Order: sequence, then structure tokens, then C-alpha cells
Amino acid sequence: MRNEWILDVLADLQTFARDNGLSVLAEQLDDTRLVAATELALTGEGICGNECGATRAVGGLARGC
Repeated sequence: MRNEWILDVLADLQTFARDNGLSVLAEQLDDTRLVAATELALTGEGICGNECGATRAVGGLARGC
């Protein structure tokens, strides 16, 4: 969980990009957030450090975390 701050930073950058008409960048940052969340979950440093972490991190519904 200690590295989840990067997801907030990417979300802030994405909001800035959208608000300033940088739609391609905003779309790329959305993809980047998904990659970051997945990697954090898979390394045990994300939302859920077990096997369901990747699913939850990318918006899936996993039970038992």
C-alpha cells in the first residue's frame, strides 16, 4: 500500500490534461493508471497484496480481500 500515491498523482495529471484540452494525453494517462495499479497489485504493494489484488486494482470486483 505504501506506493499507491502514484495512482493519485496520475489521476491528478489526467484531470489536468482533460481540463486543458489534452485529450490524447488524458487517454494515455488512463492506460498508465491501469498499468500502475496492476503492477502495484502484482508486487504486493497495491490495494490488495494477495491474488485478487490485480483484479481490484483495475476496477474488477473481487471478494475476500
